[in-house]
Amino acid sequence: MDRHLQEIITIGDTQSFLHLAAENEAIAEQTTAGSGNTILHLAARFGHIELAREIVRLWPELVVAENERMETPLHVACSEGMTEVVRLMVETEPLVVYKVNGGGETVLFVACGNGKLEVAKLLLGFPWLLMLEVDGFTTTSLHVAASGGHTEIVKEILKVRPDFAWKRDINGCTPLHISCSKGHLDITRELLKLDADFCTLQDCHGRTPLHLAAIKGRVNIIDEILSWSLEFAELITKNGDTILHLAVKNNQYDTIKYLIERLNITKLANFPDSDGNTILHLATAGKLTAMITFLLKFGVDVNATNRRGYTALDVVELDESNSGALAIVPALLEAGAKRCNQLPSFLLDTQQIHKTRGNKISECSSQRRHHRRGHSRRREKQFEFQNEGLRNARNTITIVAVLIATVAFAAGINPPGGFDEETGKSIMGKQTSFKVFMVCNIVALFLSLGIVIFLLSIIPFQRKSMMKLLTVTHKVMWVSTSFMASAYIAAIWTILPNGRGTVWVLASLVSIGGGCTLAIFVGLGILLIKHWLRKSELRNRKQKRNDRSPSSSISRLEDMRMMKKVSWDSTSNSDIDSSDHGYHLY
Repeated sequence: MDRHLQEIITIGDTQSFLHLAAENEAIAEQTTAGSGNTILHLAARFGHIELAREIVRLWPELVVAENERMETPLHVACSEGMTEVVRLMVETEPLVVYKVNGGGETVLFVACGNGKLEVAKLLLGFPWLLMLEVDGFTTTSLHVAASGGHTEIVKEILKVRPDFAWKRDINGCTPLHISCSKGHLDITRELLKLDADFCTLQDCHGRTPLHLAAIKGRVNIIDEILSWSLEFAELITKNGDTILHLAVKNNQYDTIKYLIERLNITKLANFPDSDGNTILHLATAGKLTAMITFLLKFGVDVNATNRRGYTALDVVELDESNSGALAIVPALLEAGAKRCNQLPSFLLDTQQIHKTRGNKISECSSQRRHHRRGHSRRREKQFEFQNEGLRNARNTITIVAVLIATVAFAAGINPPGGFDEETGKSIMGKQTSFKVFMVCNIVALFLSLGIVIFLLSIIPFQRKSMMKLLTVTHKVMWVSTSFMASAYIAAIWTILPNGRGTVWVLASLVSIGGGCTLAIFVGLGILLIKHWLRKSELRNRKQKRNDRSPSSSISRLEDMRMMKKVSWDSTSNSDIDSSDHGYHLY
């Protein structure tokens, strides 16, 4: 669209527009870049009623024109609340009110979603428009008005179509579900006045409007709903969750406090969900210290067991990784909490008494599984740390190789002794020491370049492949480093004057360099031997465990000790199992 034309429409200059229209009738075909809005779309957006009348008079077909989002100018006017423009377009082409945009939204839907009350009142005079939502939509104008908290629009819709209050969206939510979740108290009251039985309707997950209010911590909504009937608090979801379960799962402390202090719901406080968990089980699993303290003061059953036979104390002790457990355990113990294996027999029902032996076996098995899971997590962390270390080592070797290549390249083009200014040849080129320097420098350069190319060309995604790659490049790196050191000594040899002093300096350099290198090799060799010994010891332990027969004379105590030494998951003699210092060599 022409920039001058767009500015005229934006400010609503009708006379200037008519002047342009007289000069060029093709302006009606112009649209804005990126959105495809026509001149009528723009006039409707800014509410220039006189300009809109002139556009409609000259080009009435623009009333039904669509932009790239399939919105008519009427959609734009409804979105902005331009009532007079809406009335103009409806009078020009009444059928335009039944068009939907690319999102499947009617003009009434748009007006209600944006809280445009006067526009909504005008459009509600078209009964067939509401029939369109009944037949073809799940989410109605009442849903979006309730979601936006537009109380007056909700009242107007309920006057015309009260049956919309029963409509469900794609998630099975009624308008009451949405208003309760959003915390719109006035809209909730209006819907409850229409029919309080809306509180019994469930969405696709079996949640009532009261459940959604508990999830979001809408205490005022909960108070309003329960003022109609306390029976609404006893409804449960498909997973067996009460409003208390949902409030604890979403850490809504104020909701729990209100429900327990204001209402007589003692039965719900110890009510189990489909897994047998009470609200105390859920609070301890979530390490909700403040909520647990409140529930213990209220007097919930601290020794209730879930379907796995765990009490709240068992649940919190299963995972002590969170520091919150340090405060929770003493509070539970002070309230008389016990572990499942500490409960007296008179607390168990008849069915549990018949299953006591099975429960003991199950308890031992669950403890072993817990230890396995704990060890598995530690082992996964060890693998993660080792893989990170290998990646860091790979990056370090690449960087060092680049540095060696850089130094060797610089030394090659700037050799010791310099160049002859006339010939450009090296001054020391005929000396044996210079030839040794050049050979060592070239070898160091191309070995380092080879390492860089090798590491950049191969991307291993398994630990063994990474270890093999690093082993090869590590050895080549030693060779490259040795040649670089030799090139350095040869360069010093080249630039030093002949004489006994030169020999003494060279001998000192070789002695110091060789001594340092030897010390490093000896230290690394000792560490490598220790690592091999630990791997060998681990291999022997595993072999003994595999070879042991059921009738072996080894006592159960010795077997348990051996099992502690050897990992539950040690199926391979890996470097991780044999590394007790956090590192290993390659």
